[in-house]
Amino acid sequence: MMGGRLIKYFGVAAQGRLDASILFSIIGYRLPEFLTLILPLGFFIGLMLVFGRLYVDHEMAVLNGSGVSRHQLARLLIPMTLVYMVFQSVLMLWMTPWGLREFEKLTTTQAVRTGFDLVRPREFISSGPYTIYAGSLSEDRKNLKDIFFYQRAAKEDKPDVMILAKEATRVEVANDTANVVDLVQGRRYEIFPGQPKYTQAEFQSYRLRLENDKDLKFESGDVEALSTTKLFSKTNDPVIRSELGWRLFGPFTIVIALMLSVALSEVSPRQGRYYRLIPAIFIFSSLIVLMIAIKTRISKEELDIWAYPAVLVVYGVAAALFSRKQKLGPKIKKQIKRVKL
Repeated sequence: MMGGRLIKYFGVAAQGRLDASILFSIIGYRLPEFLTLILPLGFFIGLMLVFGRLYVDHEMAVLNGSGVSRHQLARLLIPMTLVYMVFQSVLMLWMTPWGLREFEKLTTTQAVRTGFDLVRPREFISSGPYTIYAGSLSEDRKNLKDIFFYQRAAKEDKPDVMILAKEATRVEVANDTANVVDLVQGRRYEIFPGQPKYTQAEFQSYRLRLENDKDLKFESGDVEALSTTKLFSKTNDPVIRSELGWRLFGPFTIVIALMLSVALSEVSPRQGRYYRLIPAIFIFSSLIVLMIAIKTRISKEELDIWAYPAVLVVYGVAAALFSRKQKLGPKIKKQIKRVKL
């Protein structure tokens, strides 16, 4: 997950629209969000591997022979499970919203750059419909020399624009997010692609205004970035309730991970401890996917916040039934035989 995000931001930085120096800051701010999904699954896989190893190496048989059942081992793991659950709660209730808020601040105040903000000396830079070149650039990035500017037309029937100028000076305009520059001593061409015609005009001074790239978007975490205390103050909104339920009930997946691992990890030595690992991962992953689906349904007012604990209870009951299959199996078989007779 982190690798996919990092590759995406590297692509944006390669286009010049993101300052490469803040890439790892962005990943750091998004890390708590990634961990909320990775931690429960990692905890579950770890338990599956440990219990599977106990069965394969006959250690579980020795423990059972000594009067220690797998349920007693699970009870011994409750303190560690509570530690993971508290850590997951901190991630979901505080760290993830804080990270998303800092991410939004970083991308809106420093990262998104367009127009002449991208210019580097003696390099052609493309940003949206613009291509810009400057022979030299002052340290404050306000004065440029030997300017080449090319703008693709927004519509097919409109001409492309090419401008050559000796110098350019950036102009700061209050309450204007666009890049404004004054060009000196140059020529402006209007070129019609695919047609043998163009227009040319010479100028002594020409003011150029470049709009910011409106298509450049980062993921918006408007609700996800809200603090938990603000969510409690706006529970009438279904989107708020979906996010609040996700944060409150999400940490309980750690408890379900312990229950399912105890129930699904039993294997014979000949089967190997990986025999049930993949099916078990699918079962636990279905819980995470279902929780995310419930979050979407609640935001659309198709369900309410009670759906979160209902799903957790269903999986908890299923885990309890799986763990008691050795006792329930013979009883069920006897009942079936009685019915047949």
